[in-house]
Amino acid sequence: MVDSWERARNVLEAAQIPPDRLAHVRPLHGGTYNTVEELRLTDGTRYVLKIPPAETTPGLRHERELLVSEAEFYDGAAQADVSAPRVVAVGGDVGARHLLMTACPGDPWDDALTDAERTALRAELGRQVARLHRVTGPGFGYPSGALGPLAGDWRTAFTGMIDAVLDDARDYRARLPVPADEVARILRAAFPALDEVDVPYLVHFDLWQGNILVDCSTGVARIGGLIDGERMFWGDPLADFVSLALLGDIKKDEDFLAGYQEAGGRAVFDTPARLRLALYRSYLYLIMITETVPRATGEERDGWVQTVVAPELLLALDEIQELAAR
Repeated sequence: MVDSWERARNVLEAAQIPPDRLAHVRPLHGGTYNTVEELRLTDGTRYVLKIPPAETTPGLRHERELLVSEAEFYDGAAQADVSAPRVVAVGGDVGARHLLMTACPGDPWDDALTDAERTALRAELGRQVARLHRVTGPGFGYPSGALGPLAGDWRTAFTGMIDAVLDDARDYRARLPVPADEVARILRAAFPALDEVDVPYLVHFDLWQGNILVDCSTGVARIGGLIDGERMFWGDPLADFVSLALLGDIKKDEDFLAGYQEAGGRAVFDTPARLRLALYRSYLYLIMITETVPRATGEERDGWVQTVVAPELLLALDEIQELAAR
């Protein structure tokens, strides 16, 4: 069994932080793929330590070296002056075997907020995401290299991402609502819309409410931090709208879109954009369905995915067929 205290002390020492200042180690939960712990020092300073699962742990193809992508996201967030953890140290024998970062204030967004607080927070979130979407990368795709080197164009990168998750679905015999080959056939009709994206921007791709911290310590609710950037890639900013309106429609989130556009974000929902959104929804839902197998998520989660997520995948595929036929 791993001694969390010993591991934490070793990580702190490697980061040139005196290990004898470690006062508390607390596991953090919330469905993340990695092991996550909060480290508190004797002076009250808090850090978050992430450790990836063993290399033999079953997972999806894009999930290798996730901490490389997460560190890249936080570096980009710092460049954009967005509320997020700051990287303290990335280290280990093979790739990013641990990630030490600063802790952000607040708790995951929940339903306890008032309508007025929610309105203000969604607008603030829109402004912060718009700033994220000004940060550009050296190529398209996952910076971790999990699916190969960055591509020179978005169509090549994203179709490779689709191919990878469909191969995962086949390998794990995931319960897709239609066969993987049929999904691939339908998605191909929307691929030309990807050619409109010619600059690789920073995309978090997992900005559901659980990864948005809300800090109410001053008496006014504000965004405390955008966390868990391990699914980050360089690509189309429109892709972030999927998790920002998870299982919903971002076009109905007027407060977010107002803040996003106020800060210079571009949100146009013409036919090519709608095709790309349907592609990105399909990609996320394919991940959500397929990952239940290697993670052995249990009967309750599996049932929710089949009754809630699978129908949304079908709706996205139907939208692609409808729009592509025009």
